Parts: sequence; C-alpha cells; structure tokens
Amino acid sequence: MSQPVNPADADLDYLRKHVLALQNVLIRKGLLTYAEVLQEVHRLEAVDHDAGARVVARAWSDPAFKQRLLANGKSALEELGIEPGSYERLEVLENTDRVHHVVVCTTCSCVPSPLTGTTPDWYKGAAYRSRVMQEPRAVLREFGLELPEDVEVRVIDTDVNRRCLVLPLKPPGAGGLTEDQLAQLVTRDSLFGVGQPAGPVGA
Repeated sequence: MSQPVNPADADLDYLRKHVLALQNVLIRKGLLTYAEVLQEVHRLEAVDHDAGARVVARAWSDPAFKQRLLANGKSALEELGIEPGSYERLEVLENTDRVHHVVVCTTCSCVPSPLTGTTPDWYKGAAYRSRVMQEPRAVLREFGLELPEDVEVRVIDTDVNRRCLVLPLKPPGAGGLTEDQLAQLVTRDSLFGVGQPAGPVGA
C-alpha cells in the first residue's frame, strides 16, 4: 500500500538532523556563524510566493513577456527586478489544455525560492518525492486536483543547477483583470503544479 502524500508529512526529523549536522560543521570550520544562520532563517520565513505570482500575472497579460520567460527564465525575471538566485538555469513549464506539468526534486528539495517562497513541507517529504514520479495522478488527487484523462501529466525532476517553475493556465473569466488582480489568483501550489490558480470572484 502506497504512503499517502500528507502536506504535514515531511520526514522532518530526518531532515532536521541532516540540516543541523551540516550547520554545525560549517560553524566549526568558521565558514558560518550562528547569527548568520538565524538571519537566513528569518529571511526565508518572510518570503512568500508574491514574486512568482507577479511573474505569472505578467505572462498571462503580456504574450511577448511569456515567450521571453519560456525561452530564458532568469533573464525575464531581471526585467521585473526579481533576483532569481544562484542556480544556473530557471526552466518555466507552461501548462496548457493538453499538458499539465508537476515539479519534484527527487534528490533533495530544490526550488526557485525567491519565486515560490519557503519550501513546502510536503515537497521535502519522501512520500511526495518517490510517489509523484510513479503515480502522479494519484498524488494530484490527494491534493484535490483531478485532471481529465485526455490531459497528459509530465513530471519534471529538477536539480541543484536547474530550478523549475510551473506557468499555470489562466483561469476562465480572468480576461479583464489587471496584473495585480491576476497575481491574487496565483496559488503557491499552482507554481509547483499540484494545484490550480483560484478563479475570479463571481466567475
């Protein structure tokens, strides 16, 4: 019987022990101080997915920007004044009526954090990382996302050098909204492909 993907199930004890061990090694070698660790923790806790929502909203409303985003993600982020991070490449995966992308990192938990915010616990969990590769539709159902059978599901395994962001489908009825209004529809889960954007109120 497969282990369900519970958003609260993140193998936290396992991850915590490894993070603390690495932290202690870096501090002992003089490469890091505890104050710097706390500063980074506080910075990450303050990050949400607003930047990713801005990127998606611009792509939904500006076809030329969308093409630049799909061609060179990091360069397109710079147009919006968003610092993409130190990884080599940002790959943006466009969902369509025929293809739905889901992002995973099977080796660790790599995400484009300036865009998606703090890494979700479920994304770091062994249940998600192992099962989404083998049975993506079952995993998506556990997140409440049921896709039509004629939609192809593509699971994309990211890594430390290549981060991935899903460009979700623009919701029906959102055609007349401003970029700011569109950004409010973008959910964090939709940036990973395990959810969909919210529909406009009244749509």
